[in-house]
Amino acid sequence: MKTLMLGNEAVARGLYEAGCSFVSSYPGTPSTEITEAAAKYPEIYAEWAPNEKVAMESAFGASLAGHRSFCGMKHVGLNVAADPLFTISYTGVNAGMVIAVADDAGMHSSQNEQDSRHYAKASKIPMLEPADSAEGLAFAKLAYELSERFDTPVLLKMCTRVSHSQSVVETSDRVEAPAKPYEKNGAKYIMMPGNAKRRHPVVEQRTADLTAWAETAEINRVEEGTDHKIGIITGSTSYQYVKEVCGDTYPVLKLGMIWPLPVQKILDFAASVEQVLVVEELDGFLEDHCRNIGVEVVGKERFSCIDELSQNIVAEKLGRAPKAGPVLDEPIPARPPVMCAGCPHRGLFYTLKKNKLTVMGDIGCYTLGAVAPLAAMDATICMGASVSGLHGFLKSGGDSKNTVAVIGDSTFMHSGMTGLVNVAYNESNATVIILDNSITGMTGHQQNPTTGFNLKGDPATKIDLETLCHAIGIRRVRVVDPYNLKECDEAVREELAADEPSVIISRRPCALLKTVKHGKPLFVDADQCKECGMCMKIGCPAISMIGGPAKIDNTLCTGCGVCQQLCKFDALQLPKED
Repeated sequence: MKTLMLGNEAVARGLYEAGCSFVSSYPGTPSTEITEAAAKYPEIYAEWAPNEKVAMESAFGASLAGHRSFCGMKHVGLNVAADPLFTISYTGVNAGMVIAVADDAGMHSSQNEQDSRHYAKASKIPMLEPADSAEGLAFAKLAYELSERFDTPVLLKMCTRVSHSQSVVETSDRVEAPAKPYEKNGAKYIMMPGNAKRRHPVVEQRTADLTAWAETAEINRVEEGTDHKIGIITGSTSYQYVKEVCGDTYPVLKLGMIWPLPVQKILDFAASVEQVLVVEELDGFLEDHCRNIGVEVVGKERFSCIDELSQNIVAEKLGRAPKAGPVLDEPIPARPPVMCAGCPHRGLFYTLKKNKLTVMGDIGCYTLGAVAPLAAMDATICMGASVSGLHGFLKSGGDSKNTVAVIGDSTFMHSGMTGLVNVAYNESNATVIILDNSITGMTGHQQNPTTGFNLKGDPATKIDLETLCHAIGIRRVRVVDPYNLKECDEAVREELAADEPSVIISRRPCALLKTVKHGKPLFVDADQCKECGMCMKIGCPAISMIGGPAKIDNTLCTGCGVCQQLCKFDALQLPKED
């Protein structure tokens, strides 16, 4: 049956059709929907793991037990999972194991623009790179075949545009993969130095065998063109841009296996054209390979290593006129990033801003606390770095009476716990604030170990953050309601004044959760409003003030009451009961 599917949904369908039975991932845009879609198939056990390293190790365990497995993550998540990745390359697999990594060129929802193709080369693991949903499905199935044929995990590289665009796929029935018996084999699976030394030559031979396979693989194909003055080597979403701009004008070598790369196929292609162009997003990965095998190409001197490509960029760089799309008569209103109306983090960040604190930030919705008018954050690096960074900051002369770390509940479980262990063990006078909104918010409301529910929404063990922090060695742990500004201010001041490490848990569910009941929206008494602007200092999108008294959008206001606590003139009021 033919149907439209998101690239991520198509990959999940490929896992299903290939007989995958175990999925473990950590949510991260643009990879999240693969696991969410896979969880809808009853034949697949699917879970959210606390972090990507745990997910990959769990998927390896399932493979070892003889079942086809999968783990998915975004590009920065692969950094977290790099430790097992490089060693699983040496051990190989029992049943097939596929690892999806979704890059985010353009940084739509990420803190860097890394190119995950380098991980394939560095870890000596094959990588497939689909260019649309149909290939997402097909390549997921092919990845299992290659995994078991060549005894290796296989990386499946997605990107934002392929993950989140729809195209036609043709589905088929699931083919159950018989479980492979587990057999003890210490020489293969116990990577102590003596065994690892013997496995390295196996890995090098495997790369040579995969290179030979890549020479004739159908997923590395030449598409003929009428004008051989130029030949284009490309793949992934860049291939779509090239074909849309050029059609069948120039020959194209479309690479579906991005590592290891063919040699003779590229040499033959280069010999058939006068000039070779490499069109790829981010780094000159294909370009470097071509030059290493003696093929002169035009690449990053024409196509930038920064940001996404597009049809118009490709057209411009090829000397063609970009196509002008439809233009609206009026400009689109600016939509700056901002916390949602009723966001439980707003009151806490207002408190930090009011007290002029140095704030070590982390990855999540609360990163928006860095945006004006709150502007209450000093650094954001990666998951868990706020707690560890605070410890180092304080040990190196930072002011413990004026500095805090903020981290979300899911992020704390991901990689904040170890930082807090370091705080307790090495005794820095740190104040850590866990922003517990009862969900993994930024990636679309996924469950995590603190919510009490698993991926499928079934009841699950709920980690007690207070007890956990006490067990780690933090004696001072308190919970505050971020809608109560006075309570937040007292807690922050008291814990900063203490001469030992402490944890403040700012607890209130995300305002967008379906289970959260909102109060009635507030309204502005125009006669009482003095236009002082205090209500604007919290950056709530429901409040505006343009040439007159404040206004509240009652379609956005959740009745949280944070703004009401700031108004000294009682201009912000709750509606009277009928």
